[in-house]
Amino acid sequence: QVQLVESGGGLVQAGGSLRLSCAASRRTFSNYVMGWFRHVPGKEREFVAAIRGSSSSTYYADSVKGRFTISRDNARNTMYLQMNSLKPEDTAVYYCAAGRVAFIGTAREYEYWGQGTQVTVSS
Repeated sequence: QVQLVESGGGLVQAGGSLRLSCAASRRTFSNYVMGWFRHVPGKEREFVAAIRGSSSSTYYADSVKGRFTISRDNARNTMYLQMNSLKPEDTAVYYCAAGRVAFIGTAREYEYWGQGTQVTVSS
């Protein structure tokens, strides 16, 4: 079992930045693909970014490419999402997820989920 705890959400003006963190409880953190998804009520959960444990290869949704950066610190069992140039349409609850994933962008591939952290971008 892996427990994930997100932090770092909040309210920011358009053009601003936030850094989300996801702390994992398990020492085998480095074995898992880690991802960020976001959800807006009435819409499906949307893939944002992911990073592999072994190679640290990164993947991004087109909507955030060039603005968001995903990273991980395996020694601290922590993953990060640096979000720059935020837009009102980035407003959502952001979830971190972990799993032995074949399809990076597919939410159901991830076994473990955090409780979510709210990000609100005002115009």
